[in-house]
Amino acid sequence: MRVYLGIDVGSVSTDVAVIDDDNRLVAGAYLMTRGQPIGAVQEALQAVSDCSQRGMVVCGAGATGSGRYLAAAIMGADAVKNEITAHAVAAIDRVPGVSTVIEIGGQDSKIIIIRDGVVVDFAMNSVCAAGTGSFLDRQAARLGIPIEEFGRVALCSSRPTRIAGRCAVFAESDMVHKQQVGHAVEDIVWGLCQALVRNYLSNVGKGKDIRPPVAFQGGVAANAGMKRGFEEALGYEVVVPEEHKLMGAIGAAILAREACCGKTAFRGFGVTHERFVSRGFECDGCANSCEVTEIHSGGSTLARWGGRCGRWACAKPAVPWRAGSVV
Repeated sequence: MRVYLGIDVGSVSTDVAVIDDDNRLVAGAYLMTRGQPIGAVQEALQAVSDCSQRGMVVCGAGATGSGRYLAAAIMGADAVKNEITAHAVAAIDRVPGVSTVIEIGGQDSKIIIIRDGVVVDFAMNSVCAAGTGSFLDRQAARLGIPIEEFGRVALCSSRPTRIAGRCAVFAESDMVHKQQVGHAVEDIVWGLCQALVRNYLSNVGKGKDIRPPVAFQGGVAANAGMKRGFEEALGYEVVVPEEHKLMGAIGAAILAREACCGKTAFRGFGVTHERFVSRGFECDGCANSCEVTEIHSGGSTLARWGGRCGRWACAKPAVPWRAGSVV
């Protein structure tokens, strides 16, 4: 069975997806990065390594996310694309006729405008982290609510408390004040969800032509309160794909399938047992002072990235192996 692997390495989570020739999800995993992207990539690959034991042949691999270059160097990738492209590709495949993608992850949020299957506009949060997964995790912990129950608690409210959501700091201080004057927890939680939706639409979504169907992706899409908040603000249904947590990885896998033409650079699941070391340095070759990152394994340099010229490019890139070899 031919399969394709995609990894999305973010600041908070690392996601991996394995799909078949029809883009159906064969295996997947959602893991925490914990500030150790190399270990997270290896753990993600280990989580789906049983694919080889089930007679599946990895014919292509793709990487996306803020740590995509690192992941690509570790596992060997045929497609290395940014998160906008990966999420758009996955949304187009999973949500028929999708026109808008709302994606909220652990540290960032983005909006992607799609027309006739083509990305025509996008935006990402540039300053405020209010509404992202890490912010919601912190507020849930402070309120003593498991993050898995945050959305359910919000839906129990019928009188939402007005929360200032223009800034993460102001939102948190306003929540503390509303608790001190006696507002119910469910009303504060529902009010926070509404505030974060307003923040998103007035910042990330400002000036964007948001049309249905709207796909809501990323870890925060599991929050029923945020979904309801977007639906009330927009006036129509917001679709949460079943695999919303893995959409970036699924998009990377689809891109890998499209990029492969008989051979793949995937190095196999054995990389989970290798030792990788990365380091960064500032190039003094010109006034650009590029910050170059390189990764080593077994005494050799696998890849370098970050430079604007080719001065630090690896002289000996990994040699692709032929598709059809069982990993």
